[in-house]
Amino acid sequence: MQNSLYGPMAPDLWQRFQQVRLLVCDVDGVFSDGRIYLGNDGEELKAFHTRDGFGVKALRAAGIEVAVITGRQSRIVADRFQALGVPHVYQGQHDKACAFGELLDSLKLHGNQVAYIGDDIPDLGLIEAAGLGLAVADAHPLVRQAADYVTSLPGGFGAVREVCDLLLESQGHSLRPAGASL
Repeated sequence: MQNSLYGPMAPDLWQRFQQVRLLVCDVDGVFSDGRIYLGNDGEELKAFHTRDGFGVKALRAAGIEVAVITGRQSRIVADRFQALGVPHVYQGQHDKACAFGELLDSLKLHGNQVAYIGDDIPDLGLIEAAGLGLAVADAHPLVRQAADYVTSLPGGFGAVREVCDLLLESQGHSLRPAGASL
């Protein structure tokens, strides 16, 4: 067993974390807790955890690409991921596999170099297609069963950061990038 920041991990799973060059994420239920707040005037609100944002920035600083594929369309999502410097944002994707294929082609990567994290049934195909399929702790039971790794933290509460930390740790990168303040 390999000891990680988040507990022991089987050597073959640790090796799969080491191979990842791209982390692809769903948004609702992964970066957020899955709830959508609607105001009287039609405005939409979501909460994002700052720890997840720090993890994304740390991955990018380490040279690991990050992408988002989501079935919904939202200015909030565009703004959040622009602020995090994520260049690959696919919104309104009812067929996530199509966007996934385009992304792999554009980055010249193979499925075994990709990790995908999701929380619900529309994510199953990509969890199975990725070299490392991930689910948040509070994902649908079928998603948790299909995943290679289930986070200890729920979506919207640091699950993405947990994955970022494991990717960085497995690949020998510091969890405290230069210039990072606590």
